[in-house]
Amino acid sequence: MDKKPTVELKLPILKNMELVATQTAEVVAKHMQLSEEKSGEISMALIEACINAFEHSESKSEVYIHFMIDDHNLTIKVIDKGKGFDESNVKIPKIESKINTDERKRGWGIMLIKELMDSVNFESDHTGTTLTMVKKKDTNE
Repeated sequence: MDKKPTVELKLPILKNMELVATQTAEVVAKHMQLSEEKSGEISMALIEACINAFEHSESKSEVYIHFMIDDHNLTIKVIDKGKGFDESNVKIPKIESKINTDERKRGWGIMLIKELMDSVNFESDHTGTTLTMVKKKDTNE
């Protein structure tokens, strides 16, 4: 059995560090010959995932990102060593309450990630959170 190629990043929690993750995602997507549209969707989902980990995990260390490449899928894991969260407690904002407020751009991350990726799974407890996102190479599967 061949080992699948994996790219691993360890990002310090610093301003704009999510851009390192998106640049890596773009290189991986190009290697996999994914469309520009899929590459853009991956980058947007990854930005949201990184910002969530940076802002909400209360992690004092780094965020780890693993890109696992195979013939059919790109699997991305975003791992933090923070406080964890209960996904069922995350409320999708009501658009009416966001219009014309400074908070209108906040609170949409998980919903966006789920819209942009083909599958999304959270594993979270008091030792941290692992977000697993999958983008299929071919949507006809």
